[in-house]
Amino acid sequence: MSAYLVTGATGLIGRQFTQLLLDQEDTEHVHLLVRAASRERLADLVRAWPHPEKVTLVTGDLSADRLGVDDQARERLRGGIDHLVHLAALYDITADDETSIRANVDGTRKVVELAADIQAGCLHHVSSVAVAGDHKGVFTEDMFDVGQRLPTAYHRTKFEAERLVRQQHDVPWRVYRPAIVVGHSQTGEMDKVDGPYYLFTAIDKLNRVPNLPLVGPDLGDTNIVPVDYVAKALLVLVRKPGLDGCAFHLVSPKPQPVVSVYNAFARVAGAPTINVQLDERLSGGLLRLAKLSENVPGVSLVRDSFLARLGIPPVLLETASFPSVFASAATRKELASSGVEVPRLESYAGVLWRYWREHLDPFRARAHGSRGELDGRRVIITGASSGIGRATALKVSALGAVPLLVARRQHELEEVRDEIVAAGGTASVYPADLTDEESINKIVKQMLEEHGRIDMLVNNAGRSIRRSIRLSYDRFHDYERAMAINYFGAVRLILAVLPHMSERKFGHIVNISSIGVQGIAPRFSAYVASKAALDYFSKIAATETHGDGVTFTTIHMPLVRTPMIRPTKIYDAFPTKSPDQAADMVVRALKDRPKHIGTPEGYLIQAAYTFLPGLVDAVAFEGYRIFPDSAAAGGSGEVKLGKGERNLSKAATRLIRLTRGFHW
Repeated sequence: MSAYLVTGATGLIGRQFTQLLLDQEDTEHVHLLVRAASRERLADLVRAWPHPEKVTLVTGDLSADRLGVDDQARERLRGGIDHLVHLAALYDITADDETSIRANVDGTRKVVELAADIQAGCLHHVSSVAVAGDHKGVFTEDMFDVGQRLPTAYHRTKFEAERLVRQQHDVPWRVYRPAIVVGHSQTGEMDKVDGPYYLFTAIDKLNRVPNLPLVGPDLGDTNIVPVDYVAKALLVLVRKPGLDGCAFHLVSPKPQPVVSVYNAFARVAGAPTINVQLDERLSGGLLRLAKLSENVPGVSLVRDSFLARLGIPPVLLETASFPSVFASAATRKELASSGVEVPRLESYAGVLWRYWREHLDPFRARAHGSRGELDGRRVIITGASSGIGRATALKVSALGAVPLLVARRQHELEEVRDEIVAAGGTASVYPADLTDEESINKIVKQMLEEHGRIDMLVNNAGRSIRRSIRLSYDRFHDYERAMAINYFGAVRLILAVLPHMSERKFGHIVNISSIGVQGIAPRFSAYVASKAALDYFSKIAATETHGDGVTFTTIHMPLVRTPMIRPTKIYDAFPTKSPDQAADMVVRALKDRPKHIGTPEGYLIQAAYTFLPGLVDAVAFEGYRIFPDSAAAGGSGEVKLGKGERNLSKAATRLIRLTRGFHW
């Protein structure tokens, strides 16, 4: 009977290995070193594992002094641990030196000290084939320091960690060097995107053109093994007597060409495979040329930007293949009687691919239902109780979305929800004051609790103020009120949902702006300025969230016949869009996600102001003169429109037609 102390039991290999270990009859007890923050999570895992009664959790931390294991715990362990299995490490080729050293080198140094202090029977250190660095040719299990170069922080720190284990003489040791570890060959279980998984996003994009013939260079060989093989091999080798002082390569017996690995996953994904491979000399020349081109200004920037869109770290280009061939004859000899063998990648590539699609694809949130782009989307719509917001809610619901209705008056939102439900859809009501940060945070939290996600946001709620500046000298609060809802309210809501959207690598935000921003709208200095502020906030936010998959659409909306324009009686004579027509523009923004949507008249006004600003000022002044302030704004010259546009001057009528949809 043997007692064990295991580090890294919450990791991918650690979980698999510990479960197998607990199921062995000769396992007396297993102590698991775990950080205080992860203790509850590990306890939940252990309860579902075989023989949880054999487990004791020991609080500790690789980054803490003396591993954070106090004297009392050390005394309980001293002399009672037959095997200390050190699995905890940072497996990340993109990590920097400081992070890698802290986890892999400093952590291992403390584990070595603990092993000596508690008089462990044997220290089992899980290293990596990365210790071979750039060694060309065969790298045997008894080789270690042969003058190889170590290209990344991960390579260097795994090498230094293994050196620490080998150089100490207080505790017998064994070293295990897995190749690139992928998910479970039966379940596909994997913790994170790593190794060949970095290629999956590109493969997924290529599956849209399955008949595309591909020609590829010879990218060399790699070596991939599933986690269940590593765990089973470890179980045999850790428990087998007489192997102290040895290193074992947990690798595929034969190197796997990178192109073959790509093809294995491309086949199960339905993507085109590489059918023609360039010879080694031509491939080498192309790769050297690509390397030299990095010195050309802008080339590496473009390359890295392209790779970032696919989720591929640039360092992978240097580490995707191994110059070494890893001999594993000794390991296979020790495993022969156990029946533990490496399965062929082709036999489980489909399992890994399916698990990635469901659990690891960083862009999986972008997938929609069978009814189209909006099917199943959770869409926040502000100002949803009437006008454009109400019409948009009805339309997106009919397309399979679930509108999350936001406005101040709950009973009006409930009426919209009931209308959607009666039509066979689903909607939820969230009354809120968008000028109140606490109110916004509360509803966003409630939405996430009730729906699990927020896919899209339509900032439609707004306040329009039509008043000339000469009537606003003592009404600064007009500007504050416009900004409070049109700008600050929208920005508060955007900031509340952005962390969630960025984490999911998907989100789309539609801002209802105004055609007035495209030109000069007299009497709308408060309203248009607030909309222009939101336009530019969104332009900047779009650049910063580009890599997170969050996109923005600005709609420069023309005049729409909603309750908001009702107080301005002259608009009764203006051509306007209906709320349904405006909602069609919003639906297009949600489905197609363009940067901008507007009207031909709006684009014409924008172009005119760009090239002939003086002329536009003159035309806008005529509009200012022709269309007076309304009585509601404190003016005295409102036009009476009992007979429609017949009471407007010919100049006013012509200007309305020339600038169709513009609000004067």
